[in-house]
Amino acid sequence: MPRASKDFRNANFDPWTRCSGSACRRTHTPRAEAAPLITGADMQRGGDRSTEEMSVRRLKAGGGEEEEKESLMMELTRLVQKMVKESSWWERRGIDCSILTAAFLCLPPAFLLLGSSRLLWFSAGMLLMGVAHAVITVKGTHLASHGSLSESQAWGKFWAVFFIEICGSFSAQAGVHGHIKMHHAHTNVIGLGDSSVWKVPFLPRTVYLFIAPLAVPIITPLVALAHLRGHSLSLVVRTVLMVTLGLYSQYWLLIHVSGFLSPLSALLCMLVCRGMFSVPYIHVNIFQHIGLHMFSPTRRPKRIYQMTHGVLNLPRNPLLDWLFGHSLINCHVEHHLFPFLSDNMCLKVKPVVSKYLTEKKLPYQEDSYLSRLRVFFHRYQELMVFAPPITELVGVQ
Repeated sequence: MPRASKDFRNANFDPWTRCSGSACRRTHTPRAEAAPLITGADMQRGGDRSTEEMSVRRLKAGGGEEEEKESLMMELTRLVQKMVKESSWWERRGIDCSILTAAFLCLPPAFLLLGSSRLLWFSAGMLLMGVAHAVITVKGTHLASHGSLSESQAWGKFWAVFFIEICGSFSAQAGVHGHIKMHHAHTNVIGLGDSSVWKVPFLPRTVYLFIAPLAVPIITPLVALAHLRGHSLSLVVRTVLMVTLGLYSQYWLLIHVSGFLSPLSALLCMLVCRGMFSVPYIHVNIFQHIGLHMFSPTRRPKRIYQMTHGVLNLPRNPLLDWLFGHSLINCHVEHHLFPFLSDNMCLKVKPVVSKYLTEKKLPYQEDSYLSRLRVFFHRYQELMVFAPPITELVGVQ
């Protein structure tokens, strides 16, 4: 596996540059060298490059025709940049950091409730810990992988290791590489970011959709170990130590604070808490990409077409919005267009993005959770077993 960049925040991927590859046409033409536009860090701080400067750079890099093709994404970027620049720190990061803090504050009462001999209080402790774990390991790790928790790159690296390895029991290096450099850089591109990592073709649909996800807490650290092959000894040692620290800390607290009498009961409690929301977690990861347009690595469309045709939003859901974050639920299109925005900022720019795409007659795909579940249940073989067809967008470049 190629090694990920040491810079967790940028990971060698600039979300504001155009997608590599030629236009989605039958005849492939060499692409012009992409000019630098605006980084995720610039976007969070409001940016300091003018649209005119970006236009000049694009014009020089690819000619007037190339600049015109990119004008839609540039215009939308300017609108979103304006909103980010006018937003306070509380809107850009504070709200999401407060949600994560609340999740951590739920852990002490959860451990105490798990020590109760009354079924009602014990069940409340189990639920509280399951909710806190989902917020920390899904919302927290996702924001940390994008560097959305801090403007400092040093703190960004720290939060990536803390959330992904200690809390999430996965490799930060592999997580950032797979999510940022592959999934976001090559969204719905066959063989690169086509979400095939979530496919397990030999499993029957009922097992895959409703039973297998319960094993995610066991599979995750094992997959993390597999991803460490070929990496430096220091990285391997750090990842193993951090993952072990996270798992053992919860186990130790269950034994010494909650008062579990046997290691087996403590491990079973860990499994239940960590797997409590793994079924919707798997569903969300497959519902919003698989079954939509897939593209060839050599004939991918421009970024705005790629994301609007290959990404889908789910509707607002109070539970999932809180647990997983807006960028993974009802603002997934916005998240893929502007990956370094926090969950709350994705929600804030959503009206602007949806209105702009509608006015430009670009797709803004939305569907309900139950509707997507029905689609995957009835078309499981087509979507999760067979290779997907490749889409070529003709006449839009």
